[in-house]
Amino acid sequence: MGEKKYPIDLKTLPNAPGVYKYFNKEVLIYVGKAKNLKKRVSSYFNKQKGDSLKTRKLVKEIDHVEYVIVDSEYDALLLENNLIKENQPKYNILLKDDKSFPFICISNERFPKIFSTRRDELNEGEYFGPYTSVKALNNVLELIRSLYKVRTCNYLLSEKNIKEKKFKVCLEYHIGNCLGPCEGLQKEEDYLSEIEQARHIIKGHLKVVKDHFLSTMKSSAENLEFEKAQEYKTKIDFLDKFQSRTVIVNKKLKGIDVITITSTDKKAFLNYMRVDNGIINISDSLTVSKRLDETDEQILELLIIELRDRFTSTSKTILTNKTFEYWQESVDIIVPQIGDKKKLVELSLKNALYHKKEALSQAEKTKQKENRVTQQLMVDLKLKVIPNHIECFDNSNIQGTNPVASMVCFKNGKPSKKDYRHFKIKTVVGPDDFGSMKEIVFRRYKRLQEENSPFPNLIVIDGGKGQLHAACDALKALDIYTEIPIIGIAKRLEEIYYPEDSIPLHISKKSESLKLIQQLRDEAHRFAITFHRSLRSISQVASELDQIVGFGDKTKQKLLTKFKSYKKIVQATPEELIKEIGQSKANILLEHIQKKGSN
Repeated sequence: MGEKKYPIDLKTLPNAPGVYKYFNKEVLIYVGKAKNLKKRVSSYFNKQKGDSLKTRKLVKEIDHVEYVIVDSEYDALLLENNLIKENQPKYNILLKDDKSFPFICISNERFPKIFSTRRDELNEGEYFGPYTSVKALNNVLELIRSLYKVRTCNYLLSEKNIKEKKFKVCLEYHIGNCLGPCEGLQKEEDYLSEIEQARHIIKGHLKVVKDHFLSTMKSSAENLEFEKAQEYKTKIDFLDKFQSRTVIVNKKLKGIDVITITSTDKKAFLNYMRVDNGIINISDSLTVSKRLDETDEQILELLIIELRDRFTSTSKTILTNKTFEYWQESVDIIVPQIGDKKKLVELSLKNALYHKKEALSQAEKTKQKENRVTQQLMVDLKLKVIPNHIECFDNSNIQGTNPVASMVCFKNGKPSKKDYRHFKIKTVVGPDDFGSMKEIVFRRYKRLQEENSPFPNLIVIDGGKGQLHAACDALKALDIYTEIPIIGIAKRLEEIYYPEDSIPLHISKKSESLKLIQQLRDEAHRFAITFHRSLRSISQVASELDQIVGFGDKTKQKLLTKFKSYKKIVQATPEELIKEIGQSKANILLEHIQKKGSN
C-alpha cells in the first residue's frame, strides 16, 4: 500500500497560533482556530476512530487546506469569528446556531467576583462579551487571575460578616491566589483598584494597565523593593503575550491589499492578504524562484498584478514593506510607519518570514541528515568515498514463475525513483536466485558501460553470501570488480557481508547507516514484489482470457487495462463490460464466465 495522501503536507504546518480553512473545491466548508496549527490540523487526519460522524464526514469532503498565522490565540479566535460570519461555512454549526454565548461578569457586590456566565439577562453585575469560545473566555480569565488577586468564593463579604469573623481563609489564600478579604486581610479600596485594572483588560485597554505596571515597577526599583519590581515585570510580560486589541477587527480598515516579501539569493517568499471591513478574508503565502537576479521590488511589481487578478481585488490601497511601481495610477502604494496599517504589514511579513524559515529549515535539515547518514555509512563500511549514489538489487519469484528483479537507487540518502529499474529474467530457467542476481547485475552495469554513465559509489545486494558471490561474478565478467564497493545484507540477523570475507560485519541496530541499508533493501524488495505481482496477475488473467474463442489481443488488452484482474472482470456488471468491449464481445465473455461458474 502507498502512503496515505492528505489535502496538505502535514509536516510543513507551523507550530504557531492561527486559523485553518478547509475547502471542498472552491467552497469554504469549515473554519477553525488553533493554538498550534500543526497539532490541530494533523489531529483531523491521523486518528479518526474516536471522531464523531460529523467530523469524519467533514474530513472526507476536504479538498485542500489553507491557513493564516496570527500573533496570539486570542487573535485566532477573532479572525475565526470574522471568517465564519463572513462565509457561513456549513460545518461551523456551533458558531451559527442560536445557542447562548458566554459572557464575563463583574458582580455587583462588595469585593466583586469576576466569572463567566451565559445568563446575561440577570442583573448580576457588569457584562462583557459575548465570547464565541469558552476556551477564549477562559484565556481572558486566566490572564486576569495571573495578574490580580481576585476571590473565587461565594461568601457574603459584608462589613458585619467580616468584623464578626464568620469566614476563614481557604486554600486560594494559602497558595497566593487571594489576599484574604474574607478575614479583613485586604482593604476594600485596594481590592477595587485591582478590579478596575481587570476591567481595563476585559475592555482591551491594555495600555492603561501596562502604564500602571511600568510606573509601579520603576517606583519599586527606586525604593530598592526589587522583589516587588520583579513581580510587576512578570505581569508586564504576561500582558505582552496577550494581545487583546487586534487590527483584524479594526473596522476602519476597508478595501486594502497587503503584500510583503523577504528573500534569499535564489528564492523570494511572499505573503498576500486582503482586508475588507476590518476582516482579513484572504491570506496566501507563496515561493518564487529567482532566475535573473530580480530585486524584491521587481518581484512585487510582477506578482501583485497576478495576485490581485487571482483574488479579483479592486482595492485602491496596497500596503507593503517595499516600495514598487504599479501600473494603475489610481492605486496607492504605501509603506506604513505607524498605527494599525503598520501592524497589518508586520503580520503579513511575519507569515512570509515563517514561510521562508520553514522552507530553509526543512532544506537544511534534509541536507544535514543526508550528509550525516552517508558519512556515517562511509565510516561503518570503511569506504574510501562518501556513498552519495547507492544501488540495491533484489529478485522475486514464486515457485519459479514470472522471475523478476529490481534495482532501486538512492542519491544523497534519498530515493531517486526516476533511476529505479525493473528486470525480467531472460537467461535463467526455474527458481535460481543466484543465476538471476548474476544476470541483472551484469545487464545493469554493462548498459552503464555502454552509455558511459557513472557507476554508483556502493552496490547493496539483498541476500547473503550466495547472492553476493553471484553479483561479484557479474562485475568480474565486466572487468569492474575493483571499481565499485559491493556488500550483501542477510535478512535474519541484519549481517553485512563483504566479498571474499566469511566473517560478517555487525552494525549497531540503532545506527542510522544500518537503517539506510535496511531502507534500501526494503524498497528494493517492495519494488520487485510489486512488479512480480503485476506480471503474475496479467499472466493469470491473460491465460484465462486466452481460453475464450473470438477474443483477440486488443479485446484482452482493453479488459486488462480497465479491470486489472480476472476476478474484477467477473465482478463487473454487464453494463460495464458492454461499455468497454461492446455488446457482442460482452455476451461471449458473460457466457464463458457462466460456464466456468457452473463447472
